[in-house]
Amino acid sequence: MNQPSQEASRAKLVKDEALRLGFDFCGISRADFLEEEAPRLEQWLLQHHHGKMAYMANHFDKRLDPRKLVEGARSVISLLYNYFPGDKLQHDTAPKISKYAYGTDYHFVVKDKLKELLFVLREKIGDIHGRAFVDSAPILEKAWAKKSGLGWIGKNANLITRQQGSFFFIAELITDLELSPDGPIEDYCGTCTRCIDACPTDAIIAPQVVDGSKCISYFTIELKEEIPQSMKGQFDDWVFGCDVCQDVCPWNRFSKAHKEKSFDPQDEMMQMHRRDWEEISEDVFNKIFSSSAVQRTGYKGLKRNLEFIRRTS
Repeated sequence: MNQPSQEASRAKLVKDEALRLGFDFCGISRADFLEEEAPRLEQWLLQHHHGKMAYMANHFDKRLDPRKLVEGARSVISLLYNYFPGDKLQHDTAPKISKYAYGTDYHFVVKDKLKELLFVLREKIGDIHGRAFVDSAPILEKAWAKKSGLGWIGKNANLITRQQGSFFFIAELITDLELSPDGPIEDYCGTCTRCIDACPTDAIIAPQVVDGSKCISYFTIELKEEIPQSMKGQFDDWVFGCDVCQDVCPWNRFSKAHKEKSFDPQDEMMQMHRRDWEEISEDVFNKIFSSSAVQRTGYKGLKRNLEFIRRTS
């Protein structure tokens, strides 16, 4: 009976340790140039689907080649961390915020897990070099997760897993460690178009293509100026992000409640009625959202969003 190769043994070690640390899924890819993604990204930028997110046009080469981010890179380790809440957490009358922003900012939680994983790998394997990435560098997370077989890219441009849907944070560890790679899986969206049909602003302009400049998440988080009046009445009460294209996805019927206490919201937020949101003070905002991703839009941004969706009746 053949013994597993060193690359295969180390790949198993990586996955075992990732699961032990709380990651739900782990896949591995060769650290190569993303040939399929290059023309797609170029076209997306040329058509200005990034809106006012100028940073998306920066570091084009780095987004497509991890070896330009980490010298001597050999493997891209992709990891998924569940954030799906077990219960409905917001009051029925409250404006909506994306589920990923209910608790502590994922950048802190997942980044710490990645650092711990890298530390453990160094302890067990030796002197390896690597960098941890959690939505904070020019790297195409979903493309790498797809390449490593964790899921496929749905028509809403989100990574979808067969086991638990799409409510995951995606993270990467790019390392000079040689590891046996996994391969991509099939696309299981079929003829379903629920996400395209349900998008409140028609931001999904083609399968797997989202015009970011029309997305509610863009308007409520990324856009720093006034929201165009032409969008009035289309936000479906969202004031930070939007989950519509995920909420309607049939694969998310398999979503399971996360086990990360840090992602649980503060009691104060759960109890807030609509008027509490509309009259929120800066002190209350800072108390409730001090460690939340909602800080990305800030108090003034949240007030702008609340004013924009304010009901006149």
